[in-house]
Amino acid sequence: MGEKLNERANGVYIIAATPFEDDGRLDLASTDRMVDFYLECGVDGMTILGIMGEAPKLTPDEQQGFMRRVFDRIAGRIPVIVGVSNPGTNNLAAFAHSAMDAGAAGVMIAPMSGLKTEEQVVNYFAETLRILGPEVPVVFQDYPQVTQVPVSVATLRRIFDDHPQIVMLKHEDAPGLRKLGQIRTWPDTGGRRISILVGNGGLHLPQELRRGADGAMTGFAYPEMLVQVCRRFFAGDADGAEDLFDTYLPIVRHEQQAGIGLAIRKEILRRRGVLASAAVRAPGPKLNADDHKELDSLMARLEAKLGG
Repeated sequence: MGEKLNERANGVYIIAATPFEDDGRLDLASTDRMVDFYLECGVDGMTILGIMGEAPKLTPDEQQGFMRRVFDRIAGRIPVIVGVSNPGTNNLAAFAHSAMDAGAAGVMIAPMSGLKTEEQVVNYFAETLRILGPEVPVVFQDYPQVTQVPVSVATLRRIFDDHPQIVMLKHEDAPGLRKLGQIRTWPDTGGRRISILVGNGGLHLPQELRRGADGAMTGFAYPEMLVQVCRRFFAGDADGAEDLFDTYLPIVRHEQQAGIGLAIRKEILRRRGVLASAAVRAPGPKLNADDHKELDSLMARLEAKLGG
């Protein structure tokens, strides 16, 4: 087992796709190639079986098989976080423990959809972490656009102060820059500092870094951009980081289309030689001829900018 996740985690923890064959079967050969690709891009960590990873569409056996294939390929070179959100708390805890036993650095948990009040969110995490046990490091995924569970800054602070095992916030609320800044300044008033990695495709990454983010946890299909933007920023070249980000911004924006973004991201990874198929497991979107033409143009324009 590798080192456990802690509050000092930083850099780029890429959200991994889950590769499927055209017929929807899990593609473990592409899984190996994808892991190698992410490592070559210089990512600092990886997160698997998240929302982007289509985790709810996998059987329990598939989740275990995919997870163990990723761990075998990474061989301890970078930390891996495993998404374990599940409507059944005992199922969540069982999978989390199997992930930790297999070599995970920590697990990611989002508030369960259907929670109506912030007090329910507080109670949900108290009970879930009680069942999970205090030895498992946890990433709190704050993504109300998907979970439909908004969580205020005050409630987040209460949860984080009550549960030291929560060591990272995956910040995906939108608009979220002010919220990020408020969380980052908690230590100034006695709060606990935790790691903050941002999602949403990296759409606001330069501004989020300026507000105090420690890096990104998202699945943009050009991970090398995320890595270099963060490295330049933390080396003191914030303007150079934003200039590089701007070069890729049209594709960052294009990937963020609701409902079809994952299909676009997987198609880019297929075109880059990472995935054998861009299949999104049913029910899921498929690109049409116009979608492909748009992607042809956007990728060609990016290549021209980078070549120039």
